[in-house]
Amino acid sequence: MIKAAIVVKDLIKRYGDLTAVDGVSFEVYENEIFGIVGPNGAGKTTMVECLEGLKFPFEGFVRILNLDPKADGYKLKQRIGIQLQEGNFPDKIKVREVLELFASFYTNSLPVESLLEKVGLLDKVDNYFENLSGGQKQRLSIALALVNDPQVVFFDELTTGLDPHARRAMWEMVSSIRETGKTVILVTHFMEEAEQLCDRVAIVDHGKIVALDTPTNLIRGIDNVSNPSLEDVFLAITGKEMRE
Repeated sequence: MIKAAIVVKDLIKRYGDLTAVDGVSFEVYENEIFGIVGPNGAGKTTMVECLEGLKFPFEGFVRILNLDPKADGYKLKQRIGIQLQEGNFPDKIKVREVLELFASFYTNSLPVESLLEKVGLLDKVDNYFENLSGGQKQRLSIALALVNDPQVVFFDELTTGLDPHARRAMWEMVSSIRETGKTVILVTHFMEEAEQLCDRVAIVDHGKIVALDTPTNLIRGIDNVSNPSLEDVFLAITGKEMRE
């Protein structure tokens, strides 16, 4: 029987008169890569930050691993991993020091060396953060999200700013993380990324989920387009180009 790792019902998040997340409902299954995709400003990051317990207040029902992000915040953070859309560290902090700092936040953590080997940074363990390439910094962000051996991992715009080679290397790493039994939430505005990685995709526009299905089923519904993609799905549903 397929179990839900995440259950969301009628989630709403407002900033004054702006409704950033407008009544969304969905479930994410255990050991699934679930994509939340849409253009910049669609409400993707706000939605996920409500799930992670980083934004309050919100209306609606949210459970992650049967925990309430509001009432069970400490317990939840021990069991999830988060890679934020934007993050930075002092130039002169070493890779090992960053990981040891993050490991100290949790009751249980994985050994630094095994994490760095997993993400291909073992030879950079004593390098300063300022000397890492963009791809290496993203690998470090993955290691930090995995430091507590979480059951659910959130990746927010993981490959933004990376060249195509580094982006595909990140895709391989995300797939390998799912293979260890973890549930992955992937927030992205790269439709190709969602097509390649995700078991199911929620397409978000103006704070609403406008479509939710497997990439194959979403694309299958597009007629009169040669070799359609998820970008074509977005155009058909919203009447807008994805890059707008």
